[in-house]
Amino acid sequence: MLNKASLALLIHEQAKVYGEKTALSYRDYETSTWKTISWQRFSDIVACVSNALVELGVGEQENVGIFTQNKPEGVCVDFGVYGIRAVAIPFYATSSESQVQYMINDASVRFVFVGEQYQYDTAFRVLKMCPTLERLVIFDKTVTKNPQDQVSMYWEEFMEIGKGLQHADEVARRAAAVEPDDLVNILYTSGTTGVSKGVTLTYRMYAAAIPANDKVMDLSEDDVIMCFLPFTHVFERAWSYWCLSRGCHLAINLRPQDILMTLREVHPSCMAAVPRFWEKVYAGVQEKIASSGAVQRKLMLDALAVGKKYNVDYKMKGLVPPMPLRLRYKFYEKTVIALLKRTLGLENANFFPTAGSFIPPTIEEFVHACGIKMTAGYGMTETTATVSCDWHHAPVSIGSVGRVLEGIEIAFGENNEILLRGDTISKQYYRKAEITAAAYDDDGWFHTGDCGYLKDGELYLTDRIKDLFKTSNGKYISPQALESKFVVDRFIDEVAIIADEHKFVSALIIPEYNLLEQWAHENAIAFDSREQLCANPIVNKMIMDRISTLQQEFAHYEQVKRITLLPEPFSMERGELTNTLKIKRPVIAKNYKAQIDAMYAE
Repeated sequence: MLNKASLALLIHEQAKVYGEKTALSYRDYETSTWKTISWQRFSDIVACVSNALVELGVGEQENVGIFTQNKPEGVCVDFGVYGIRAVAIPFYATSSESQVQYMINDASVRFVFVGEQYQYDTAFRVLKMCPTLERLVIFDKTVTKNPQDQVSMYWEEFMEIGKGLQHADEVARRAAAVEPDDLVNILYTSGTTGVSKGVTLTYRMYAAAIPANDKVMDLSEDDVIMCFLPFTHVFERAWSYWCLSRGCHLAINLRPQDILMTLREVHPSCMAAVPRFWEKVYAGVQEKIASSGAVQRKLMLDALAVGKKYNVDYKMKGLVPPMPLRLRYKFYEKTVIALLKRTLGLENANFFPTAGSFIPPTIEEFVHACGIKMTAGYGMTETTATVSCDWHHAPVSIGSVGRVLEGIEIAFGENNEILLRGDTISKQYYRKAEITAAAYDDDGWFHTGDCGYLKDGELYLTDRIKDLFKTSNGKYISPQALESKFVVDRFIDEVAIIADEHKFVSALIIPEYNLLEQWAHENAIAFDSREQLCANPIVNKMIMDRISTLQQEFAHYEQVKRITLLPEPFSMERGELTNTLKIKRPVIAKNYKAQIDAMYAE
C-alpha cells in the first residue's frame, strides 16, 4: 500500500508498519557481504540526524549539502534534513572543485556531508573560497583529514550529538509545520549547454509525482530495488522515494563500475537505469553470440527472435500470442532466456524504468525479447522526473516514451516543442530570475526544449532544440538520432557527431578497445599502442563500413562522411562528460579541435 505521508515523516510512518523488515542494504567491501538496515533502525538514524542538525543550529528551509556517492548515510541525512523542514542539496560524487564551490556559494550552504576521500579533499580545498561554509561531516571513517582541518567531524561524532534526541519536540513541531510549497531539494543540473542551474523541488511536487507514478506501474513492498544511478540525479531520487513509499527494500550500489557484480549478489526485481546500461548488456550478449559455437549461436538467436515476437509483437500490444508461439516462448523462457537472466542476476525481474536519453529501438526490442520489462520514460529535473512512461496495463510501442502521467498538462509550441504544466513541474530556478523567466511563459507553460508529438496516446521525442546542428549547407541534423543508431554496434563504445556549421557530418568514435584489439590480432594487423591501432587505415575502413550499413535509413546529407577513432574515452575529468555521462558538445568541439579540423581539411 502506498504511504502518502510527507517526506518529513515518511520513514517514521513506514517504521510503524514494517518494523524489523529490511529497508536498506549496502555492500560491506571489507567483508564482501551485504549488511541490512531495518525500517525501525532507519527511522532511529533519521531521528538522530534531525536532532543533531537542530543542535548544530540548522534552521527551517536552510540549505544542507550532501556530497557523496550512493551510501545509506546519505539517504539517512536526506530524511533527517526533511524532518526539520530544511533543504537537502545533493552534489554529484565526481563534482569538481569549481562545481562544488559554485553550488555552496550559490545556495549559501553552511554544512556539507562528504562521503569518501575525494569528496572530503575537494570540499576542504574550497573551504576558504566559500564564506558561508562552516563544517564538514565525513561519512567514511577511513578518510584522512588535513592536518590543518579544524572544522570537520566524522559521522560517528555527528551522531553522538543527536543520540539523546534532546530536540524531539522541536523536530516534531518542524515536521508538522511543513507546507506544500516548502523546498525539499535544490538539484543542480549537470550543465550540458551552459552554467549549472539549481532546480527547486517542493513537497507539492513529490506529493503529486509519487501517486501519479504509482497509478500506472506495478510496484509492491516485496520488490527489491537496486539503486545504481546517483541519488543526486532526479530519476534515482524520485524513483527511490516512490519505492520507499511502497515499503520496498533499497539495495544501495556504492561503486557504479561494480554494478554487474552487485546485480548477481542481490538479484533485484527492479532498477532504474539509463539506456547506456542496456547498451552494454546488449553488446555483451552480442559478443557472447558471436563467439559461441554454431548450435549454441542458433539457439540464442532463435530464443531472441521468439522472445521479440512474443513480447514485442503481441504482449506489449495487448494481444494474445498464438498457442505455437506461446509454447516456443515457454521453452526458451525456461532455458536460454532463464540462463541469460541468471547470468545478469535478473531472474527475479519485475520491471526496469529506463530514461535519461534516447533509447535505441534495437536495444528496447532486445531487452523485451529477453523477457525483461523495460519501462521507457521521459522526464527532467524540472518535472520531478517522470513526464511520461510505459503504463503497465496499456499498449506499449517501441520508440515511444509512454503515456503522460495524470495531472500533467501537455501542449506543443513552435517547432513542436513540448510544453508542460502541473503540480510536478518546478516553478523556478534557485536565485535565477532571468533564466526562470526565459523558461516559463505568461500562461505558466514550462518550455522543455525537447520536440515531440503524440500518437495514439503515446509521446514520441524527435529532437532536442538546443542540440540540433545546422550544416553550412543549411541542413538540420539531429546528432542523437545518429549516435543512438551507432552505439548498438559491438565495435563502437561512444560517439560524438560533428556537423554544426560544417559542410558535412563527421564523427568522433570511441571504439570498444578490447574487441577492436582482438579483431586486429585475428586479421594480422600489427600495433604497438591504441594510438597506432586507431590510426590504422584498415581499422578505420572496417568501422566506417559498419557505420555505412547502420546509417542507410538516413538522408544523404545526414550521413556521416568521415570518422576519427580516438585512443582514449571521453572523460569527466577533462570536462567532456556530465555527471550523468552525457557528452558536453562545446567541450568536445574545443578539446578535439585538431582532429575535427583534420576531418574537414581538403
